[in-house]
Order: sequence, then C-alpha cells, then structure tokens
Amino acid sequence: MNRRVVVTGVGVVSPLGASTADTWRGLCEGVSGAGYITRFDAQEYDVRIAAEAWDFDPAAVLDPKSARRMDRFCQMAIAAGLEAIRESGLDIAANADRIGTCVCSGIGGMATWETQYQILLEKGPSRVSPFLIPMLVVNMASGNLAIEVGARGPSMTVISACASSLHGIGESYHMIKRGDADAMLAGGAEAAVTRCSVAGFGNMKAISTRNDDPKRASRPFDRERDGFVIGEGAAVLVLEEYEAARARGAEMLGEIRGYGASADAFHMTLPAENHEGAQRAMRSALASAGLAPGDIGYVNAHGTSTQMNDAREAVAIREVFGAHADHLPVSSTKSMTGHLLGAAGAAEVFACLYGMKHGVLLPTINYEYPDPDCRGLDFVPNVAREATYDNSMCNSFGFGGQNAVLIVSKV
Repeated sequence: MNRRVVVTGVGVVSPLGASTADTWRGLCEGVSGAGYITRFDAQEYDVRIAAEAWDFDPAAVLDPKSARRMDRFCQMAIAAGLEAIRESGLDIAANADRIGTCVCSGIGGMATWETQYQILLEKGPSRVSPFLIPMLVVNMASGNLAIEVGARGPSMTVISACASSLHGIGESYHMIKRGDADAMLAGGAEAAVTRCSVAGFGNMKAISTRNDDPKRASRPFDRERDGFVIGEGAAVLVLEEYEAARARGAEMLGEIRGYGASADAFHMTLPAENHEGAQRAMRSALASAGLAPGDIGYVNAHGTSTQMNDAREAVAIREVFGAHADHLPVSSTKSMTGHLLGAAGAAEVFACLYGMKHGVLLPTINYEYPDPDCRGLDFVPNVAREATYDNSMCNSFGFGGQNAVLIVSKV
C-alpha cells in the first residue's frame, strides 16, 4: 500500500507557552524562552540557564493522583496529545484498534531517577517508590497517552537522542502508508532540566554558559555561539490517512511528503566531516517525496547553536541544495525554544506546518555576527518574514550520528 498521510492536529507545550497558540505567537514575535533555572538550585553550576516550560501546569490536564505517578515528560506528552486530538477532532473510540501512539524521548524520566536514587542513598531500598520504573522508562509517554485516550493500535517509542521525535513521526508515517494503522499520535516529550543532565551536558561543553544574558544565549549560526540552551517541552501530531481525514471533513494542516534517515557511523557526539550523513538523509527525504532541491521553500535546521554542528549542517545544506541554497531560507527555531532534545523534531515540524499555513518564515533570533563557516545562508535573521511556500524540510540529528529528515507540504 502507498497511502497518503496528512496532519490534522498538533499540540505543543514549550518554553514559549503551554499551547500551540502561545508557542506560535512567541515564534512569530521572535521571543526567547530562555531564563534562569528554577527546576533546581543551579548556583554552583557553570550553567545556570535553561528554557523551561514555564507555563505548564500538570493540574490543567491530570488529576493529582495520576500526575504524581508520572514523570514531567509524560505529563507534558499527555497535555500535547490531548490538545492535538482536540484540534484534529479525531474520534478515537470509533476506530481505537487502528489508532496508535509513538511519542518519543531522548532521555525520559531523568528527574524521577535522580529523586529516587537520592532516596535510596539516604533512606534505603525499602523507601524507593514502586512507581520508579514505570515513571522513568522512555516508552511511558506513548503508553500513558494511549491509556489516557484509549488508542489501542500500535504503540511504541523511538530513542535516537535529539532525532527521536522526528524518527518517531517518520516511522509513524510509514506505518500509515503501508496500512498498519489509520492514524498515529506521534511526537516527542522531554523534561531533562535536572541536576545530573545539566551537569553532564555542561561538563562536555555542549551547552551555553552565557549566564549573564540568557535571552541571547541560543544563537544558532552566529559567530559568537557557545553551545545550546537546554529546553523542555512536548509536541504531538495527529497523523491520519488522507482519504479518512477527507471523508470526515478534517482540516488538514499539511501532508507528510517524505522521510529520510541515515547514520554517520563516525563519532559519539561530533557530526561527520561536511555532515555527510545529514546530506544522505536530506537526499533520501527528497527522493522519498519525489521532489527536487529547488522545490523546497524553507528548511527548519537542526541548528543547535554549537560550533561544530551549525557549521557542518550549513555545509551539508550547501552541498544538497547547490545553487538553490543562495535563495533558500534556513532558520533555527531553537534560537527561541532552546533545544528540546528528543522533543525538538516534533516541535519543529509544528513550526514548519504553521509557517506554511500562515505564510510566515520564522526567524533565527540572536543572529548578530555572520560566521563564514556557515556559508552565507539566509538564516532569516531576527525577524519573521511573510512568504508563500509549499514544501518545508525539517532536520534533526542525534548523538551517535543518527539523522532524520522530514518533508512536509501543503495539501
């Protein structure tokens, strides 16, 4: 089977707001979601800034008992999933056995692990929560969302670091195309602003130490970038078979047109020279979509604000798009949301879909000093622009050299 797959709903929890509307407004206005860490006391840390999901309140979507039995990443996944279903209008009960979940995470319940390990050390094994394992394991975002909404189709999780949710959307797309499901709730959730996580990323020099100016810390492709700003949030998309969506009169936000994946097979954390693996993933996505490089009107870059990633991704885009790269808008919304790790790809597909729907090119904020290593691309500096375009590419590249690229198009 080769069925078409469309997106009929999106839900987002991000540092810019606890809904799609608030997040979209912040993206269009070029707002930074970064600030000083409140999830723990970071005064002794070299890194004291993050992009937390400041407005998220689990009580808005979960009763207190249920909330206590879920890590924060699961709580946000359910909030985003419920919003996506509301926007879609999908009746899950009418086709529950054919509707699945694939909500992904790179790290999962890190906060739960840290808290319960401290209890183990201080109070002994008998005091560790019986909910420790079901709270921290990464698949529970998918599992809990399926339980919450009664989706009885395929339920799984992809873990590929910062490419997790884009891989999850791509694999869900394939499941619908080949007839294994009629709809999927696909995306990602991450809540890794924790003591151990920030210490680990900080000690590997991956995150920004611009503690005196958090709003300007995430600056993808800028010459003065010094690392990413760790963020938290969730984004879930309702993917649906085209004919079924049309039959019920659903509004279609866009179509999943192509998907590519590759491995660098090079290094644990560094991208390959000229980001050769990313090039193969982008070319694979274009071939899957049946599109030429010149058909792409916008690229939402992985653009983490790290020295090596941004420079090598820019080279890869130049190599794949050739002369078209001179006219191709490329921006990184991580400049505003921070890096949502395993949830980043799904949040950035949302940005692509809404950008096409509303005729907006989202900016790369904090872009002040052009870096010659980033090859002079149009990074849509600092201010959103009006534009009409039909096809967008979204890039996500994870530690371990695991690459995912998705192409979404107007229907």
